[in-house]
Amino acid sequence: MTFDDRPTPPRRPVEVPRRRRSPLALAGIAVAIIFVIVMASAQVWTEISWYRQVGYTEVFSTQWLARLGMFFGFGLVAAGAVWLTLWIARRVRPAVTGKRTALDQYREQIRPLERLVMVALPAFVGLVAGLAMASRWTDFLAWWNREPFGVEDPQFGLDASYYVFTLPVLQAIVGFVLTIAILCTLLAAFVHLLYGGIGGGRSFVASRGARIQLAISGLIVMLAIAANYWLGRFSLLNSQGERFFGASYTDVNAIIPGRAILVGIAVLVGLMFLAVIWRGDWRIPAVGVSLMVLSALVIGGIYPSIVQRFQVEPNAQTLEAEYIQRNIDATLYAFGLDGIETIPYDAATEAEANALRADAETTTQIRLLDPNVVSPAFQQLQQNKQYYNFGDTLQVDRYEIDGELSDTVIAVRELDLAGLSDDNRNWVNDHTVFTHGYGVVAAYGNATTSDGQPAFWEGNIPSTGQLGEYEPRIYFGQTLPDYSIVGAPAGTEPWELDYPDDDSPTGQVNTTYDGDGGPSIGSFLEKLMYAIKFGEEQIFFSDRVTEESQILYYRDPIERVQRVAPYLEIDETAYPAVVDGEVVWVVDGYTTSGSFPYSAAVQGTGLFAGSETSQFPVTLNYIRNSVKATVNAYDGSVTLYAWDEEDPILQTWQKIFPSTVEPISEISGDLMSHLRYPQDMFHIQRHQLQSYHVTDASAFYSGQDEWDLPQDPTVTENAANPAATLQPPYYQTLQMPGQDDPSFSLTSSYIPGGNTDRNILTGFLAVDSETGSTAGEKAAGYGTMRLLELPRDTTIPGPGQVQNNFNSDPSAQETLNLLRQGETDVVSGNLLTLPVGGGLLYVQPVYVQSSGGTQVPLLRKVFVSFGDEVGFADTLQGALDQVFGAGAAPDLPGEPDDVVEPDVEVDPEVPDTTEDPDPTATPEPTPTQTSDDEPAGDLAGAQADLRSALTRAQQAIEEGQAALAEGDFAAYGDSQADLGAALEDAVAAERRIANLENE
Repeated sequence: MTFDDRPTPPRRPVEVPRRRRSPLALAGIAVAIIFVIVMASAQVWTEISWYRQVGYTEVFSTQWLARLGMFFGFGLVAAGAVWLTLWIARRVRPAVTGKRTALDQYREQIRPLERLVMVALPAFVGLVAGLAMASRWTDFLAWWNREPFGVEDPQFGLDASYYVFTLPVLQAIVGFVLTIAILCTLLAAFVHLLYGGIGGGRSFVASRGARIQLAISGLIVMLAIAANYWLGRFSLLNSQGERFFGASYTDVNAIIPGRAILVGIAVLVGLMFLAVIWRGDWRIPAVGVSLMVLSALVIGGIYPSIVQRFQVEPNAQTLEAEYIQRNIDATLYAFGLDGIETIPYDAATEAEANALRADAETTTQIRLLDPNVVSPAFQQLQQNKQYYNFGDTLQVDRYEIDGELSDTVIAVRELDLAGLSDDNRNWVNDHTVFTHGYGVVAAYGNATTSDGQPAFWEGNIPSTGQLGEYEPRIYFGQTLPDYSIVGAPAGTEPWELDYPDDDSPTGQVNTTYDGDGGPSIGSFLEKLMYAIKFGEEQIFFSDRVTEESQILYYRDPIERVQRVAPYLEIDETAYPAVVDGEVVWVVDGYTTSGSFPYSAAVQGTGLFAGSETSQFPVTLNYIRNSVKATVNAYDGSVTLYAWDEEDPILQTWQKIFPSTVEPISEISGDLMSHLRYPQDMFHIQRHQLQSYHVTDASAFYSGQDEWDLPQDPTVTENAANPAATLQPPYYQTLQMPGQDDPSFSLTSSYIPGGNTDRNILTGFLAVDSETGSTAGEKAAGYGTMRLLELPRDTTIPGPGQVQNNFNSDPSAQETLNLLRQGETDVVSGNLLTLPVGGGLLYVQPVYVQSSGGTQVPLLRKVFVSFGDEVGFADTLQGALDQVFGAGAAPDLPGEPDDVVEPDVEVDPEVPDTTEDPDPTATPEPTPTQTSDDEPAGDLAGAQADLRSALTRAQQAIEEGQAALAEGDFAAYGDSQADLGAALEDAVAAERRIANLENE
């Protein structure tokens, strides 16, 4: 044996002295671990406490058991696969020979880390894979408990539940297997290359162990690819085509058969990998993979393109008709539009005398109070204290007053700590004193007071009005602190501020919470946990945290519903209602899916509560308003009611959380009367009807009858995001053609779509929002959608045209320009559309408010339009008489008799930006009003009269602001009367000037 042939003797391992770890470093690591554990424990402990208190413990336990089960299940599978791959690769590596290669130095560097890599790498992969799959817990739970839809897809004949529940789970599993298989294959190849199992040179050489492992890994990868191709056939029914949604002619006749062929090819290529075990020739699977790639290009790409280009496009309207009809039918069903009543409406354009008599009930309910405008009036007249507030947008509801239903603008007087001065902001005040809002404020929707203020029929503190006795304290709402600590031992002097009271020795009335709205926080452990959760040491040390204390948090009604029903999408709007002597927030919940076969998808942000801040837009092609939820404003209790009991998605989740949703029969009659059709769902439905009001496949393909939603003409259009300024839908009481009586409805209008600037009306949509007042039973007509389609040969002005007519009316603008000359602003209210008088009537209230300082929008004028006729008057009655003739409109309501006078009180901490009038100033003499029949006088005198009138108007505005700031409501009313007289004199003087200038 020669020297070169002798085996290299084994080298003695070099002992590296172990470095002693610093005790300080070990202590730091231990403290960090303990800190993380304590923080996590506090979060989990407080979450469990909250769910237990609110009565939905099973929601928390079920979802976290599902998350943990999937995390450990899939995590262990992924970690095990990686560990097994590394273990096998190391075990079958070739024996070490005497020849040294360039890889030896890398092997020597890695060898000390092998044990660490064998543990760390599988653990990391398992962690990532487990977290990724655990986030799909809703898909897996819904699949396991799935309920059938009873609707089959027209291509494969499978129930829609397969696409909604089963297909997403199968795709997730196949994606998981494919990802792990590819990763394991790459790891195995790397280890074999590193340890000599794979050799280089002119040919690819691998040891037997490497061949077996890589061949099996290749087989698994190809089988996963085959499964992915197979599932991809079904996914085509949820794909977006060029003209419509779902599988097209090319998909059905070229791509679906092609993918079935590719499934067979992928399986065959997988078997070719096994041939390497015996033949050792990697050219066999290489040829197979090349064949599969070529087949995918030809069968999956080139052939479908040929079919589309030379067969479909020349005959598209005929060949695609069947598949377009599938899309239309599925979309109408999935969005609840299949029962829509389409009514041809030959709208009149000429106003006729007595035309409104038949619609007297509708016209008497026309809402003049715009909930988007009058919030400042609510704030100034009913806020009472600076720490109370109302939302910027108020809500519209219906209440029975003196035996008659009346549209109502309603708001809750909520707590808003931003109104407190910085000197009064401290932990005690923020979290133990100012704990709740107080009372409900409601005004007639169709009437105002004589000076244009909201006609309140419920308000003040303590609450007075038509609602009777109810619990007014608002501990759960939308502007409350993140948490409040309430409750105190018996016999303790109350410290929670209830409401201000000038007759009280302390200037306020205090209360102690006696509800059951939050977890207990009296024990040592509870104090500690919540102090950690909120990062507030005062919770632990404060004397106001006693054994009787409760902590109220997650107080927003939308957030509370989302937490107890994580499977629901939540409407952006929570609206208040006084029900059975309590204030409740009503929240609409939706079950949705993005996988309903052939239904057109809607995608975007801001569709539901919370989606605006999400990084991912919401995508859905099925929606049901399946749940109505209430949140008690006093004790925070959350109740879910099954509103659509036939919805299979809701039925599925009721199996998962069997005791969380009450049947519709549990809804009381009082609550039923305040439920309404939800806005977010109507937004989506009206969006889909822009295209899907066309139900004929050929007409749909041509696209010649596309509609658009009009821009809101009362706001400035947002060029960057036109959707943000679309005209919103409006709640109003009206009677659609085909209805026997008026009903509370949600309405919207349409204009022509495409590249056109024509702002004419093409359609008017209304959905019946009348739920009735029978306990446990919806009104028969609720949810009925009626679409008025206007004749294409008739020009009915759209909202934009009508607003232009208003803005260009000489007489109206003469008056409005006078109002703008002082320190006042003119605000256009919502432009309502109503089908009355055989045509379409537009009504728009016009408000006047100060341009600075205290702003109270007051209803001063009303625009109406019918056809091309425009009316403009102080009252709706007057404006309708201008259009339809004197006495043509029914007698409309004037100032209500049962108005609650606002108990105006301005807190001294609120800065007064108005200036008191100079008591020493000499008032301008009042000019004598001259009618058109009287001598006009000279031009200089008329101009002087105009200046005098405008000066008096400005002085009346300032006096009104000063009176409002001082809480002198009588003086405020006098100033408004003076303002009205001054404006009338100004109009008369302006006419005199115009007559003199024309002479």
